[in-house]
Amino acid sequence: MVMALDFTSIKDVRYGKDPAVDAWLLHFMTANHLASFIDPIKNASPEQLRFMVSMDDDQVFAPCSDWLFNRLVTPGLASDLLQEYIYVWKILIKLVRTHVSDRYQRKLILNLCRHKFKQAIDASTLIPCRLLKGMVTIFLSQSGLDDPYLNRKNILTSRGKAYTKSDFFKRSMESCPYPALHCDCLEDMRFELDMIELERIFRLSTLPDIWCSDIFSGDLTRYSTCFSKDKVDFSSVIDIFSQNRSGLKILFIPDESGGLMADFLMVKSLLRQGHSVIMALKEGFSFDSPTFWDSENDPVLAEALKGAYFMTDDRVSKNDLLATLRKNPLVIISDGTRERLNLIRCSVTFARAWKESDLILAKGWENRRRLIKNTHLFTRDVLCFHRNLDGKFKLDFKAKSPSAHQFSESDISAKADEIITEMQQARAERKAVMFYSAVVGSIPGQVDVAIELLMTFVTDLRDRLEDTYIINPAEHFEEGMDADDLMFMWEKVQRSGLISIWRFQTYADIERSFELMGKKVPPVWVGKDATYSTGCTKEMHIAQDVQLGYRELQIIGPSADKFLRRREYGVGRFSDVVIEP
Repeated sequence: MVMALDFTSIKDVRYGKDPAVDAWLLHFMTANHLASFIDPIKNASPEQLRFMVSMDDDQVFAPCSDWLFNRLVTPGLASDLLQEYIYVWKILIKLVRTHVSDRYQRKLILNLCRHKFKQAIDASTLIPCRLLKGMVTIFLSQSGLDDPYLNRKNILTSRGKAYTKSDFFKRSMESCPYPALHCDCLEDMRFELDMIELERIFRLSTLPDIWCSDIFSGDLTRYSTCFSKDKVDFSSVIDIFSQNRSGLKILFIPDESGGLMADFLMVKSLLRQGHSVIMALKEGFSFDSPTFWDSENDPVLAEALKGAYFMTDDRVSKNDLLATLRKNPLVIISDGTRERLNLIRCSVTFARAWKESDLILAKGWENRRRLIKNTHLFTRDVLCFHRNLDGKFKLDFKAKSPSAHQFSESDISAKADEIITEMQQARAERKAVMFYSAVVGSIPGQVDVAIELLMTFVTDLRDRLEDTYIINPAEHFEEGMDADDLMFMWEKVQRSGLISIWRFQTYADIERSFELMGKKVPPVWVGKDATYSTGCTKEMHIAQDVQLGYRELQIIGPSADKFLRRREYGVGRFSDVVIEP
């Protein structure tokens, strides 16, 4: 039975109030293949999702607008929801009939997809774009095609380049502002000119919505008329950039391939202003949307992207991402999907790029539906721009959640530097510097106990060891910092070369801690030591690497060959993903 949920915003929908409602919500997530507990490889964990979406543990997030979610959870098939399904069905039919010439194969694909379509209509719980993605997957697997729109996108890119070279585009971009700017100082005038340039590129890049062949005819009247009628409140953009005139990290999510050539002018403007840009493209075929691999078959696109760094790792670490951004002002990544923006299905690299960015810049009405029309707040400021069906330019700004924490690379480095300064002071006082690595999050549900053990044991160590400065990681936690931030901070501390003794927790340490606490060792802690921890495993590898450069470093605790049991952290988590088989 379909549950009727009473809500005005998707933010109001929460787990834990009614078991029947919870069951239906889980059914909705599993039906759309969005449940992380069913497929943790393809779907983001709650911790990874919170890199992007500001939400509580019991809140529900769906990759669609509030309007669509309301239709999907309302009993029955509403007429406007039916139209959404019919829309994606027509897209699929056109795709198959255009690109499958074999009559038998064409009928097989269409009939198979028709079964999926009817199933979706009967249930009316499947997000239409998820339905389309599933049917397209059937089409691709049965037809043997990787990207049926490859040639089409090459044409769109060429048309986009011709558009940016047209007299209309040049005149629109290069004409002097009227009335003339008031100048108090050159720096302010330069900033005003930069904002005028950005505003013009935003508007011009959205004009040729279908990239028609009339771009080549010389008749750009309708574009000129539409452009001249634009009325834009650009204050939100000016406010963002006035606070940070350089140094912003911007994640840009483009729309269609034809618009990329104008988008690159916007990127160049941002780079010239001193910002860095991460451009997120699709992993595979998604109609006119540009993919990560398109430049391999499109010389026009390859030329435009010359000098950009292509990041092929879809699970990049925070350290590697930041190192790449320091060296490359323009980085191209894949969002990991073949569909409209879906934060639950996006890659780890995309999620980390979002988290490390200061601004999300998204183009197109499809991105607007997922980011603006979904009332959830995000962890970063979001700016969307597009043109509606009437040709009117629209600019939407959604400020990041007030509860969102953002620790920049400089913030985390500054905290690491504080600890390093204390280590240097200890060394100057001829004290030994000990770093203590211990289990914290590797035993589910035992984080608080692990921290208590750590605090108890280090306090005891300090009483017993003379002239020894002991670093206890549990004493340097700051609210809002996730595992990514902490690992980044600690690695900088650990590689400083100031550690004299690196001590890894043994089972004897754990027994001693429980003894000091006046408790017996519970079964879940019996036999545990640092080898059970993912963090400690990573730290042992770092310790061995540091020891190569600083031979006097002593590593004590379980032997290094025992640190092989754990694979990696869950993204943004303090607990582990899996034990190595």
